[in-house]
Amino acid sequence: MWTLPNLLTMSRIIVIPILIASFFMEDERLGSHIAFVSFTLAGITDFFDGYLARATGSVSKIGQFLDPIADKLMVGAILLMVVAADWVSGVHVIAAVIIMCRELLVSGLREFLAGLHVSVPVTRLAKWKTTVQMVALGALCWTKGAAALGLPAQELGLVGLWIAAILTLYTGYDYLRTGLRHMV
Repeated sequence: MWTLPNLLTMSRIIVIPILIASFFMEDERLGSHIAFVSFTLAGITDFFDGYLARATGSVSKIGQFLDPIADKLMVGAILLMVVAADWVSGVHVIAAVIIMCRELLVSGLREFLAGLHVSVPVTRLAKWKTTVQMVALGALCWTKGAAALGLPAQELGLVGLWIAAILTLYTGYDYLRTGLRHMV
């Protein structure tokens, strides 16, 4: 359990309260910088935990269990916070809802299929979706901090959020179609 890959995965869960607290800081710019750096570092650990586990032969059941949970908790927390902070508002909330619904749908589907001993591998497109989504959410975390530097993080984040939402619909449908074959 205490391997480096598992510790990296757990660090993503542990950083969530810091991410959330950064949105409540009196100095929004500083909070935005902290959220951006924390989220970016957590996103980097998402790549390295799996890579290191495979490279060192330390893939574990606990790691396989915690990795998707850590991802979904972090994505869900950030989506809630950027909407609550009004950095994602209006029609853009639809993209956030699409992403949240897909995260929940795929989690439930994977749990159901695991009970049937059916594995649903992650597709290359789903990996791209995750990458676009993480970059978009990182940019959105940086809305106030980047604006103070004259950088259009919010605008880039919103575009990325919509691209991720579109990829989410496609990959979510793909997972659902695979899952439905085992439900009937």
